[in-house]
Parts: sequence; C-alpha cells; structure tokens
Amino acid sequence: MRNLPQVTRNLLLINVIAYLAMEVLKLQGIDLNNMLGLHFFLAKDFHVYQLFTYMFMHGGLMHIFFNMFALWMFGVVIESTWGSRRFLFYYICCGVGAGLTQELAQYVQYCVQDLSAYETVNIGTGIISMGDYLNLWTTVGASGAVYGILLAFGMTFPEERIFIFPLPVPIKAKWFVCFYAAVEVFSAWQQSGDGVAHLAHLGGMLFGFLIIRYWQRHPESYYGGRVKGEEFFDRLKRNWEQRRGTGQADMQAHSGTTRETDWEYNERKQKNQEEVDRILDKIRKSGYDSLTKEEKKYLFDQSNQ
Repeated sequence: MRNLPQVTRNLLLINVIAYLAMEVLKLQGIDLNNMLGLHFFLAKDFHVYQLFTYMFMHGGLMHIFFNMFALWMFGVVIESTWGSRRFLFYYICCGVGAGLTQELAQYVQYCVQDLSAYETVNIGTGIISMGDYLNLWTTVGASGAVYGILLAFGMTFPEERIFIFPLPVPIKAKWFVCFYAAVEVFSAWQQSGDGVAHLAHLGGMLFGFLIIRYWQRHPESYYGGRVKGEEFFDRLKRNWEQRRGTGQADMQAHSGTTRETDWEYNERKQKNQEEVDRILDKIRKSGYDSLTKEEKKYLFDQSNQ
C-alpha cells in the first residue's frame, strides 16, 4: 500500500473502511447505505451530499471487491501519469456525473410510468406508500467513477495491450473500453432488472470523456491548473502590451533601441519549444506534480502566447 500513489491509496482505504463500518453498524440496526446512498431526488430522504457519499458505499463484498480491484489496476497508472490533484478531480467528477445520470434515468422512469398518479404501490410482499417506494430507489457504489478511470486508461494508452480473463490473448486498451461500454449499453437497453445501475456506469464514462476532450482542446487547463493572482496580472500586462505593440515599436525606433531580427526570433522560438517538449516529456514520465514551480509557470506562460 505504501508504494501506491497517494490518492489511489486513500480512495482504497476510505472505501474499505466505509464498507466495514456499514457491516458493523448493520448489526446495530443502522443502515449506512440508506443514509449515505444516493436516493431519487423526489424521495423524502434525498440530500445533495449523497451525490458525493454514495460512491463510497457498496452493496456487498463482491461489489466492493471488483470496484477496488479495477481502481487499483487502472487508477495507479492514471494517477502516476496525470498527477494526484488532477486524478482526484477527475474521479470525483465522474462519480458525481454517474449519480446525475442515474437521477435522470430514474426521473424518466418516474414520468413514463406516471407514478405521480398513484398513492400506493404493490411491491409483491405488500402495499406501501409511494413515498416509501421512491425511497427504495437508492444507488450505491464507486462503479461510475471506476468506469471513468477505465475510459481514461483507454484514451490515454489506446494501443497498450492488457490481459482480460478469460480471453487467452491480450487486447488493446481501446477495444477493452469499447467492449465494456457496449456491454453496459446492451444491459441498459435490455432493462434486465438485475439491480445494477448500468446507465450510471455509462454516465461516468460520458463525463470522463467530456473532461478529457476538454483538456485535450485546452492544454493550458490540463497543464496549467488554476490561474494564480500574479499570473492573472501577468496576463493582463501581456494583453496591454500587445494592444500597444505598434506604439512601442515606434518608441523603440525613435530611441535607437535595436529590434529583434528574424534569426534571433526563430532561435528564441526554437529554444522555447525545446524547453516545452522537455517539460511535457517529464509529465508523461512522472506526472504533472513532478514539475517544479518554475517549470509549471513556464509551461503556463508558453500556453498563453
């Protein structure tokens, strides 16, 4: 455990501790899944914080085992590549996105079945009120966030070959992710009633895809992180200087200042690009958090030029 990246290790520990607490409290008549699981938003027991807490609850031993196994297997690689803060942000967003997708799916079911027209529901073992029935629509598990991690691995290392039981040969990561997504789409379409939130899994992958695509199209967000106060004013200064570019050139001409030649300009751009390539290569090998403060600032400044 000490060799695992910080966020992956802590997520594993929190999930296991939460599961053990659930089992212990169950003996005392306390249902932790009912308290922290994600209820349907029209149910009386719904709370906004459940969008975050539900992903640390699980329905059984096999449920948490497979989720934690996948988190360990793929989370270690992604966190080591991206860095801890970015990995945690991505994980939480995928989990919340999966919860929102599940809420939307349940609302569609609520409307299609026109449940608002009924006051009671026959659940087979008895008749309960509609309010109690809606409270039964509870979602738990880290699966949505974990499926987001699977997608991240497939998009970051699409050509990497991995072994998946029971296949006798390795398959490329991109096909592995496509296979799992297809299974979830098919399962959701079949509405098998297996108690698995297939649309939540797809929601985690969807939110993960949107985040990664945004980072790919906005490198300054991916590599630069938040804009600090001093960097904000530096950008204002650069924008002001660009607007006054013509006037400054005239002032330099009158004052006898030597302007940069084409050769000097090309040499400076080449050196800047070489330094950017070196920093990006360091990120790929050791993650964003391995950069020094000066390297982070340099990369941020170059991405805004």
